[in-house]
Amino acid sequence: MDAHAHADGHAAAAHHDIEIPYTVHSRPDTGLYNGKLGIWLFLASEVMLFGALFSSLVLLRTSDPNWPHGYSILNIPLATVNTFVLISSSVTVVLAWAYLRLGDLKKGKLFLLLTLLCGFGFLIIKAIEYGTKFSHHQYPSTNNFFATYYLLTGLHGLHVVGGMVVFAYLLMTANKWYGAKRDQFTNRVEVTGLYWHFVDLVWIFLFPILYLL
Repeated sequence: MDAHAHADGHAAAAHHDIEIPYTVHSRPDTGLYNGKLGIWLFLASEVMLFGALFSSLVLLRTSDPNWPHGYSILNIPLATVNTFVLISSSVTVVLAWAYLRLGDLKKGKLFLLLTLLCGFGFLIIKAIEYGTKFSHHQYPSTNNFFATYYLLTGLHGLHVVGGMVVFAYLLMTANKWYGAKRDQFTNRVEVTGLYWHFVDLVWIFLFPILYLL
C-alpha cells in the first residue's frame, strides 16, 4: 500500500509540474507565444464583426438622403474628451507592460490602475451622453441614425467593460502571479493590452464617422 501511495504521489507531482508549452516563449512556427497568437486570431474575428457593422452604416447613410449629420445632434466635446481618455489609456497600458518587463511591479500595478480608471472615465462620460439623449427622447427606435449610433457605441462600450474586467483581475492577482510566473503574467498584460489597443482603434474610427460627418 505504501509503495502504491508513494508511486501515486510521484505521479501527481509529475502531473502538477507539467506546463503548457509556448506560454512564455515564442513558437518556432509562428514566432508568437500561444497567448499572442490567440489574441491576434480573436482580433481578426472582431475586425470582421465591426467591419460588417461599419459597412452597414455606410450603406444606410448613402441610401438615405435625409440622413442627419452627427455634428448637429451629438455631443462632440464629450466625445472628444472620451477620445483623449482612451488614447491616454493606451499609453498607460504600454507603460504598465514596460515596467513589468523591467521588474518594477509597483509601477506596473500603478499604470494598470490608471488604465482601469481611464476605462471607468470613458464609461461615465458615455453614460452622461446617453442620459442626455434619453432625456430628449432620442432612442434607438427614433430613426436609423440613432439605431446605428446606439448599436455601435453600445457594442464598443461592452468591449470596454470586457477589457476592464480583465485589467481588474490582473491587478488583483498581480502579487500572486508576478512573483511565481513573472514572464507569463507580463505576457498576459501584453495580450490584454493588444485587445485594449483594438478597442481604442475602433473608437478612433467611430468618433469621426458618427460625430463629425
